Amino acid sequence: MIKTADLFSIAKTGVNASNRLLNTTSNNIANINTEGYVRERTEFKSRLTGGVDVGFTDRVLNQFAQNQLRRDITSVGEAQAYYDRIEGLDNVLASEANSISASMTRFFSAISTAADDPTNMPSRDSVLGEAQGMVNRIRTLGDFMEIKEEELDKQIEDSVTSANALIRQIGELNEAIAVVSGSSAVDTPSTLLNERDLAIRKLAEYVSIEVRNSPNNDTGLVVNLTTGESLVLADGAFNVIARDGDPDFTNRQLVLSTTFTGQTANTSLNIEEQNMGGVLGGLYRYREQVLEPAQRDLGKLAVALADTVNTANRRGLDLDQQLGSNIFEIPDFSGINYPGNSDLSLSIQGRFTPGLGGDVSNTDYQVSVLDVFPGAPDQLSIRVSALNNDGTAQLDADNNPISQVYTVDAQSGTFNEVMGGIELEFASGSSYQAGDQFLFQPLRRVASNLSMETTRAEDLAFAKPLRVNVSQDNLGDAVIRNTFITNSQVDMSLASPYTSGFNDSKSLQAPGESPAPGLGAPAVIRITSDENDLYDYEVLDNAGNVITTVTDAPNLENMLARAANEGASPAWPAEFTAYNDYPGYDLTLEGRPKGGDQFEFSFNTDGLADNRNAVEMAELQQRDFVRQSTGENTNKSTFNEAYASIVGQLGAQTANANVDLEAARVMQIQSSDWYESTAGVSLDEEAANLIQFQQSYAAAARILSTAQELFDTILAAAR
Repeated sequence: MIKTADLFSIAKTGVNASNRLLNTTSNNIANINTEGYVRERTEFKSRLTGGVDVGFTDRVLNQFAQNQLRRDITSVGEAQAYYDRIEGLDNVLASEANSISASMTRFFSAISTAADDPTNMPSRDSVLGEAQGMVNRIRTLGDFMEIKEEELDKQIEDSVTSANALIRQIGELNEAIAVVSGSSAVDTPSTLLNERDLAIRKLAEYVSIEVRNSPNNDTGLVVNLTTGESLVLADGAFNVIARDGDPDFTNRQLVLSTTFTGQTANTSLNIEEQNMGGVLGGLYRYREQVLEPAQRDLGKLAVALADTVNTANRRGLDLDQQLGSNIFEIPDFSGINYPGNSDLSLSIQGRFTPGLGGDVSNTDYQVSVLDVFPGAPDQLSIRVSALNNDGTAQLDADNNPISQVYTVDAQSGTFNEVMGGIELEFASGSSYQAGDQFLFQPLRRVASNLSMETTRAEDLAFAKPLRVNVSQDNLGDAVIRNTFITNSQVDMSLASPYTSGFNDSKSLQAPGESPAPGLGAPAVIRITSDENDLYDYEVLDNAGNVITTVTDAPNLENMLARAANEGASPAWPAEFTAYNDYPGYDLTLEGRPKGGDQFEFSFNTDGLADNRNAVEMAELQQRDFVRQSTGENTNKSTFNEAYASIVGQLGAQTANANVDLEAARVMQIQSSDWYESTAGVSLDEEAANLIQFQQSYAAAARILSTAQELFDTILAAAR
C-alpha cells in the first residue's frame, strides 16, 4: 500500500518547485543580453505519493533552426569577405584617375602627332613623357594588387588563427561538459553548452561545418568540415588548420594537421579551399577567382603592349641612323623549386620571347625534367605543362591537360623557346636530375616591375630602315604600295634564330655575310615577264647573284614571301628558311610592271624625315595583339579592349557578389528569427511567468502555514 504524503511534504515540494521556477525565470531575464545565451525551462513530474518531484532544468532550442542558422552564418561570412575585397579592387580599376586605357590613348596620340614631323624633338619628348606616364599607371595598379595580395595573406593568416582558437575551445568544452554531465543528474551544464554552441556558431563564420551528436550517445559533439574532414571529436580531440605552400610559399594553401601526442605520428591532409565556405572560403575565392586572374590579366596586357611597341621600334631607324632598340624593359622571371627537387640551389631563369608578346596568356607553367643528356652542350628532356593560377592543370578543347615535351640545350646564356611566348635558360647544365620540377608564374609581378629602357628621344625609331628604289629605266607603271619590315635583328655570327638580312654596316648582307654560301640577302627584284596577267621575276643579291626565280605569279603582293614558297631554278636557299624570319623584309607592288623593270632594296641612309614606321606604330592601338584565351584558341583583342575586359569582368563579378551578399543576409535574418523564436528570451513571457510563479510560491507557502495551524490545533486539543 502506497503511503500518501502529508501536507507538510506537499507544501515543502511546492515551495521548492516554485522557487526553482522563479530562479530559472530570473536567470533568463538576467541573461537577456548575454551573447549565445539560450533560455532555460524547468520541468517537473508529480510524485506518486503526492507533491512534486525535484524537476529538471534544460535549455529550450530548435536543433533544426540552430543548424540552419549556422549554415546561413557561413554563407554570409563567405559572401561578406568576398564582396568587401572585390569591391575595393573594382573601385580602383574602374576609376578614371587610374585608367590605363586613357594613358594608352595619350601615348599613341603622341606618336601620331610626332609622325607629322619625325625630327621635331619636343614631339619626341612628348612621346617619351606619355610612355613614362603609361608605365607609371601600370606599375601603380600592379603595386596596388601586390599590396592587396599581402593584405589578403595576412587576413587569411588571422582567420586561420581565429578558427584554430575556436576549434581548440570547442574541444576543451567537449571535455568539460562530459565531466560536469557525469557528476550531476539534476541539471544540464547550460553555461558550458551555451559557450560551446557560441564557439561553434563563430567557427561557422570562418568555415563551413557540420555538427553531429556523439556516436557514444553522450553530451559530446563531433564537428567536421562539410567536405568530411574532422575538426573536433566527441572526446575533445581536435585537428587544426595550417598553411602550406608546395612549391609557392608566397601563395600558401590550407591543410588540416593532427595534434596527436605521445608515440602517434602527426600528419597533414590537403583541404579544398573552394569548398571551405565562410570567411576563409570567401578569401580564397577572391584570391583565386579575382585577384590573381586580375594580376595576370594586367601583366598580360603590359607584356603585349610593351613587346608590341618594342618590336615596332626595333623594326625602325632612329634619329641617330641606327636600327631601333627597345623602349620598354620587360622584367625577367625565375622558376620556383619544388621541395622534393634534388638540389634546391638549382634555378631556371625565364624571359618573354621578343616579338611574341601576343602569344602570352595568363598561364602558370610547371617545368618537369624528364631526362638528362650530358654532352657539349648538355641537354635536357623537359615537359612544360600549363597550369591555372590555382595550380590545377589547364585543359584544351578536348579536356586534356595542355603540355609539351622539348629537348633543350642546358647551358648558361642559352634561352630555349617554349610554349606561351616564353623562353627558359637552364644554366646548371647536367646538374639537374630527372624528376626535378619548377613552377613559373611569368605574369604575376610583371605590371609592378615594368620600366622604361630608354630616356633618349633620339631612340624613337620613326623611320623605316629600308627603302625600295624604282629604277629610272622601268617601263611599267608599278609603284611601291608597301614595304614590310618584320625583323631587323643584326647578328653577324648568324647564331640567333631571328637573324635578319641587315648587317652591322648599315647595309644588306653581302655574299659571305648571309647564311647561304655565295649569296647575299635579297637586294633586287627584276621582272622578267608580264604576259597574260601573270608575272615572272628574279630575286637577286647586291652582287647580282640570282637567289631564286618565281614564275606565273598572279599578283605582286609579298613578293619575297612568294619567292620563299614558290621559287625554283634555283630554289629559295634552305639556309634562309632555317631562320625564323629571314631576311625580315618584303614589299608589295601596285600597278603593272614590264619585263626588265627592277626594284632595288637599300638601307634608308639619311632618311631622317621618314615617318613610315611612326605611322605604323600609331596604328598599333587599333590592332589586335592581346591574347584573350588561356587555351589553344588564340583570339586576340586591342589594348583598350583588353583593359576594358578586365574592368568589365571585375565589375560584373562585383555586382554578382553584392547580390549574393544581400541574399545571404536575408536568409540569415530569417533563420535567426526562427532560432530566436525558441531559444531567445522574451521579456513579456518571462514577466508573465514571474507573476505566475510568485503566485504558486505564495500558494505553496499558504499550504505550509495551513498545515502548521492544523498541527497547532491538534496539539492544543491533546492538552
